[in-house]
Amino acid sequence: MTVLRKQILLSGLLMLVTASTGAQQVDWLVQPVASKAMVVEKGKDLVLDNGLLRRVFRLQPNVACTDFSNLTTGQQLLRAVSPEARLVINGKAYHVGGLYGQKEKAYLLPQWTDSLQARAGDFRYERYMLSSIEPLVNWKANNWWMPVQKPATGRQVSFVYTAGSAELKGLEVQVHYALYDGLPLISKWLSIHNTAQKAFRLDSVVHEILAMVEEESAVIGETNLMMPPQGMYIESNYAFNNAMRYRLSDQTTHWKSDRSYTSQVNYNYHTPCLLEIYPEKAPGITLQPGEEFTSIRSWELLHDSYDRERRGLAVRKMYRAIAPWAQANPIFMHLVSHNDEQVRTAIDQCVASGYEALILSFGSHLNMEDSSASNVARWKRHADYAHRKGIRIGGYSLFSSRRINDSTDVVDPKTGKPGGAFFGNAPCFGSAWGLAYRNRIKYFFAQTGFTIWENDGPYPGDVCASTTHPGHEGLHDSQWKQMEIQKELYRWLNEHGVYINAPDWYFLDGTHKIALGYREVNFSLSREQQKILNRQNIYDGTWEKTPAMGWGFVPLTAYQGGGAEAVLEPLSEHLADYKQLMMQYYGAGVQACYRGPRLYDTDTTKQVVQQVIAWYKKYRDILNSDIIHLRRADGRDWDGIMHVNPTHPYKGFIMLYNPTNKPITRTIKVPMYYTGLSKVAVVREHDKTAKSYTLGRDYSITMQVMLPANGYSWYTVRE
Repeated sequence: MTVLRKQILLSGLLMLVTASTGAQQVDWLVQPVASKAMVVEKGKDLVLDNGLLRRVFRLQPNVACTDFSNLTTGQQLLRAVSPEARLVINGKAYHVGGLYGQKEKAYLLPQWTDSLQARAGDFRYERYMLSSIEPLVNWKANNWWMPVQKPATGRQVSFVYTAGSAELKGLEVQVHYALYDGLPLISKWLSIHNTAQKAFRLDSVVHEILAMVEEESAVIGETNLMMPPQGMYIESNYAFNNAMRYRLSDQTTHWKSDRSYTSQVNYNYHTPCLLEIYPEKAPGITLQPGEEFTSIRSWELLHDSYDRERRGLAVRKMYRAIAPWAQANPIFMHLVSHNDEQVRTAIDQCVASGYEALILSFGSHLNMEDSSASNVARWKRHADYAHRKGIRIGGYSLFSSRRINDSTDVVDPKTGKPGGAFFGNAPCFGSAWGLAYRNRIKYFFAQTGFTIWENDGPYPGDVCASTTHPGHEGLHDSQWKQMEIQKELYRWLNEHGVYINAPDWYFLDGTHKIALGYREVNFSLSREQQKILNRQNIYDGTWEKTPAMGWGFVPLTAYQGGGAEAVLEPLSEHLADYKQLMMQYYGAGVQACYRGPRLYDTDTTKQVVQQVIAWYKKYRDILNSDIIHLRRADGRDWDGIMHVNPTHPYKGFIMLYNPTNKPITRTIKVPMYYTGLSKVAVVREHDKTAKSYTLGRDYSITMQVMLPANGYSWYTVRE
């Protein structure tokens, strides 16, 4: 087959986009891909192909992946066959699927496949089943604002295996793959069904094993210091670290060496080229007769470039497809209240200024753990009042970083005493108190009509050595069981229409938003410092998060200390700073927690807030679209970002800032590739007088801008 190659010069990198003659491939990050996910049996193989990604499985004498290709670049990711999964049951390791006999592990030739053999004792393939992709959460778009977002589509295949050894008779394993339409993305997980009359101890589940083509050629080097393969981004729904970034929150991606690969360059066989995906300290559970276990789920997104922006855009598009609820982005206030009258006043101010939601912040007089009839009735009255005004209402609840009592707190396995949690002391979600907390939160939301939950904790993967907590058996299953309780609560709330701000990376189990990433004490610095630092936070926090996925912070009153130069109250006396902080966040599509007792204090302040919110709502779709990073704020010269959306009438939206105390004129180069424009871009400052620019061969335009001292300007981009 001849191959058509289209060269695209992008950010100084030459990317080759390939397609079969007669059906030229489009860039999936700019235009929709016409081909759909297909699962086709061809001879001895089952082929998964969506035009961007291909994965091929040999079905007999057992299942093994023999081809994993990036169809955009033509890159083969696989160098050797591996088992489909590895289970440790009752202390003994078993493979699921897999073929053996490949002698050369640097590459795999198709003609070798017929000579490979199955191994006695492994779980053996029986059949496969096909279905459509099912959503991760039974989420339904309600009247939260969000762009039109259809559920992800594609095809799912489930390989069914039965035990190959007598001691495991009655265990059935299903290995599931979901191939998505329009993205170079595949997901994998497994389920184990116990149809026996006895229980099994499920110590460990490695649900993905791939012998990957190595990225590094180093004669000497340790596995953890060498660069693993970069052609694939991996994410799972078992991530926590309070880092506000997935890569640092990841608990399941393990790059290992492969000593059976004897022709590798590294003399000590330390090249990181064997991928295994599993949670380190889980599951450790007992699978009772009739029970079913479902593993964590991982997503494998193929990259076609080393360009940071392009790789980030790919991850952001993945989130929009697999976690569409995370694109909801309501305009909310963070109220610090001490009495009911302040709540009513804040609701009225939200209505008057165009805000859509009110969150009772930490330090307020809300207590969701109080299930008394009087407390529930009190907050239901507030919710009813807010709903009549068209405002959503919710609040903050603390779980971690507090001590309950010795019988409730997580037990440190090193000391056998309470403590050892991420923040020293914390309740165990599997304790009687933790299970009751879950139930009280559900009850509060069901009874009051609240529709926002800001959850502070639980924090990263606390383990618990208690053997008396009803929610887990002991240390071995404590992390898994606590995570399952927490995830079930998030899914329940999501499916009941509740918007969730959470402190860790739980997007794939139903949460909506996490912090951009910040240092809290920075909000005690001067307003001038905060403006620049906030723009840095926005710039740095949106490489792999969409604008809707992160929140920022604007302290209207004192927070973490600081003097009069740090706060905005009285608002009318610091109106220019207040407006610019709003413009910075809303101009990035990022919601900030405007924390204080009110949104405005005078009619003039009220008018400014109304104007900014009306501006944001007018351009909301494009402002919530993906960000292209133009120049990071450094306080020395201009900085800015650009939103892009090739499917929107506004193809781009540019926000530029001048942090200096003098007006500046600059000639800047603006990349237009991801706007979808190819010939001409029509740019309007403040959406007024149009100026046409012809795109260069690198899809950029060069424009001269004039920015006011200590100010900003914005520009729309259309065809």
